[in-house]
Amino acid sequence: MVIWRLPEAIPPSGHPYKYRLVFVRDGKRVVGYNNERGKGDHKHFVDEGKLLDDFWRDVMEASNENP
Repeated sequence: MVIWRLPEAIPPSGHPYKYRLVFVRDGKRVVGYNNERGKGDHKHFVDEGKLLDDFWRDVMEASNENP
């Protein structure tokens, strides 16, 4: 997980955060979030806390689907 605050937003994001979060199991990416320049947010970004909540919820759902 990496989340950092930038001096200003990078379009098309309307917030000053850059992030990449990934959950890997057995060498395979199971859940991944990022906001690359030009692509925007993986999910609707509200704030860092919501981003982490959404990420961990998706990790738990993916873990339950693929034990």
